[in-house]
Amino acid sequence: MAKHEKPAKYAKHIAAHDPIIDPCWDPVFKSIFTRNTTQSEIARKKLLSAILEEPVKEISISANEPPVSRLDQRQIRYDIQCLFNSGERADIEMTLYPHKWEVFRMEYYLSRLFANQEIRETSSGSYKTLKRSYQISLLARGRLFEDSRFDHRFIYYDPESKIPFGGLTAIITLELEKLGVTAEKAVSAMSEKERWAVFFKYYNDTEKQPLIQEITREEEGIAMAADVISGFTAAEVAFFHEMSVEKYELDMRAHAQEAEEIGEARGEARGWKKGRVEGRAEGRTEVLDLLKSGKSPEEILGSYGKQQ
Repeated sequence: MAKHEKPAKYAKHIAAHDPIIDPCWDPVFKSIFTRNTTQSEIARKKLLSAILEEPVKEISISANEPPVSRLDQRQIRYDIQCLFNSGERADIEMTLYPHKWEVFRMEYYLSRLFANQEIRETSSGSYKTLKRSYQISLLARGRLFEDSRFDHRFIYYDPESKIPFGGLTAIITLELEKLGVTAEKAVSAMSEKERWAVFFKYYNDTEKQPLIQEITREEEGIAMAADVISGFTAAEVAFFHEMSVEKYELDMRAHAQEAEEIGEARGEARGWKKGRVEGRAEGRTEVLDLLKSGKSPEEILGSYGKQQ
């Protein structure tokens, strides 16, 4: 470890930060793990080693474009592509609010990552030289799967015989909303993966600061991540604030558009005779009220289905 760095057990005290500086917000997550600094490099290696449950050594990365200043399209990606010295590769990302089609998106990008290996470039290249590829998705809010387990590793298998295919691809998910029981464990009883998940989930939770400080003292990679966060400049913090305002406005616009579509569907289902335009207007008002109450579009659609 370089002289200017602190071992994890001596990591400096960290307190709750500005809510904008949240490691669960994808641009902040990307900023932590893609810097050309020793702290960022250590944090990146330790995070990937914890999630893959095996040591990760040398890594080269490419942070996907377009840059983080673009927030106007849902398909824009804030992921980080990593190439290990073993030739294996991983795509890792933080998603604040996963979309209902998130699982299909993960599968799509994993397929691209795996197929992007150029086995034809050398005479020794063949199918047997293909390396493992991983899609790693940390999901900050909401749940994708109905069970209580926060981490999953998906691979190909025969659902009838339960025989694994033995392929070279895997999708790994960490659903931070399911950490309730894990966060109550003693830090010494947590796995490295659990410590990272708790750090992301509760970094800005004032009541959890003693827990976060203990995890930071005990886990070198997390200490390095905390150092990167504490080192954000005033200009970077201002940039995060600007992006937050823009993201809020765009999210509200997207919700309003989705509300119109839901409202129109409900109006038509009820057989309103006021016409398509009036049905859209009334449905939009009603659905926006439900959105403001905290209901998600999926919950609203579900309740309409029961009423029809």
